Amino acid sequence: MTLQQILKQYWNHDDFRPMQEEIIQSVLLGRDTLALLPTGGGKSVCYQVPALAKEGICIVISPLIALMKDQVENLKAKGIEAISIVSGMGKREIDIALDNCIYGPIKFLYLSPERLLSELVRERIKYMNVNLIAVDEAHCISQWGYDFRPPYLHIADLRELHPNVPVLALTATATADVREDIQQKLQFKNAAVYQKSFERKNISYVVQNEENKLRKLLDIAKGVKGSGIVYVRSRKETADIAKFYNENGIKADFYHAGLEAGLRSQKQDNWKTNRTRIIVATNAFGMGIDKPDVRFVIHKDMPESLEAYYQEAGRGGRDEHKAYAVLLFNHSDRLKQEKKFSLSFPSIEEIKQVYHYLANYYQLAFEAGEGLSFDLDLGDFCSRFKLDPVKTINALKFLEQDEYLSFNESVFLPSRFRFEVLNEALYNFQIQNPGWDPFIKTLLRSYGGAFENYVRLREFELARRTHMNVQQVIDGLKQLQDFNILSYQQQTDQPQVTYLKPRQPANALYINKKAIDERKATYLRKMEAVFAYAEHKKCRSQMLLAYFDEPYADKCGVCDVCLEEKRKKNASEIFDDITSEVVQLLRASSLDIGSLVTSTMTGTEKEKIETIRLLLDAGKIKFVGEKLMISE
Repeated sequence: MTLQQILKQYWNHDDFRPMQEEIIQSVLLGRDTLALLPTGGGKSVCYQVPALAKEGICIVISPLIALMKDQVENLKAKGIEAISIVSGMGKREIDIALDNCIYGPIKFLYLSPERLLSELVRERIKYMNVNLIAVDEAHCISQWGYDFRPPYLHIADLRELHPNVPVLALTATATADVREDIQQKLQFKNAAVYQKSFERKNISYVVQNEENKLRKLLDIAKGVKGSGIVYVRSRKETADIAKFYNENGIKADFYHAGLEAGLRSQKQDNWKTNRTRIIVATNAFGMGIDKPDVRFVIHKDMPESLEAYYQEAGRGGRDEHKAYAVLLFNHSDRLKQEKKFSLSFPSIEEIKQVYHYLANYYQLAFEAGEGLSFDLDLGDFCSRFKLDPVKTINALKFLEQDEYLSFNESVFLPSRFRFEVLNEALYNFQIQNPGWDPFIKTLLRSYGGAFENYVRLREFELARRTHMNVQQVIDGLKQLQDFNILSYQQQTDQPQVTYLKPRQPANALYINKKAIDERKATYLRKMEAVFAYAEHKKCRSQMLLAYFDEPYADKCGVCDVCLEEKRKKNASEIFDDITSEVVQLLRASSLDIGSLVTSTMTGTEKEKIETIRLLLDAGKIKFVGEKLMISE
């Protein structure tokens, strides 16, 4: 099929969006390509179409597990074979998935960057017929980027396994330094860079200095018709603010990464189809969601960087019609961000302490644990060892940077199972253990394909079908696992810790202080850029574009600063026009104030009275009795 035929068959589009086709052609010519497309520019099509046009499999590296799962589901819905390998999957499950990539019909393999550290994964990739390596959110590879992920540095190792396969790096936000860094870290050769201007002419950027943010959230929703997103910092706030909207007669729902996948999908769908008007979410929401008619995006709290802000605000107005990106800001926001900054950089001793406590928590002996994954109940862990949760999360991130472990913040993984014996052996087990027969028959009838792959399982559905309670179902599955009849992975929504190296003794634990200091300087620079954006009275669009190395942009004319300038200019012009008319009238004859206001044709009554008051204060006109006249 031609590229247009692929686009039509799978996406039902007749034409590519701007720059998509050039990027796809560059990839098909075998060139390493960096594509900078704004949020909503259709980045995924840029690797999915060329991968479908060629024999073999496309490996997609993405840092966002929720986005990977959404992409896999979307491709499957189009009839395209795709799988993802994420934290929380068992070794056997990964083994089968990788085999399917080598011997099966899989066209897309989605991996988190941490997975590239696994010898098993790298060894299997060697035997795959890879046609393209796509790196999503490519800014994560750069230490100058706003979301640096150390495991991204290992993507270049794939190039040793498949030296002739092109790399396509995609991002919506990258400064000049980051663009250079991406190309260097991914070892680009014969490179092509495609960049669309970051300007969004239809978005009105607004910053409002507001103490009562809840009232303002309501005012905006009442004042702007249509669909909206409200970004907040905590999961608890998503539910609280959605409840607040609903209590005030505005249909809203909440969303965060800790929700069960089916529920997340349902909430997303209700919002996309306008059954829900406003979605209140953490920054887990929005990646890969292409809803064209979002009329406003509100940030209740300060974003961590202008890159993150631009990407999230850019989810408004994808249909090119007017949309508002509103940042609510007050003095306490700076204090909160400064406190967060101090918690984001624990000392070397604190990082080592978290590592030591973590091993005690999991009862890991020295030199043990390599390759093992554990759920982390962060509340329980911090409570047991009297640790600050924010500092602890950041300590884990620095331990990840030095590749002692990998840490994924919570993402829901459903329960799944797979039969570990063949049909015949299972049948023999049922004959010899008739008590198990009804339970196994229900499993077989309810879930197809479980002899080849892990399949999703819902314990409460199985409980209903077997007339058992949920705990009995869980116990039954665990017993069958003990009999080696099946393997059962129970659902989890806990963060995951995976040990990349055996547990190290204290004297062998090296934490890179220089790297921490560099991250600290970058964080501080990005934090100050956000405050400058919020506090300066300069065209918001110009400030954003200058940050992304477009320093000569025109004023947008539609942000709050530009509109205020216009209003002041108009007010000044009206004042001059009213003054001129008042002076002409009073030169002809003295008038009482009522007659003067009535006789003046320019401006509103309020503007006329205000101008007359200013002329009196300045001594340009004066009262003589009850009449006004020109001062000599």
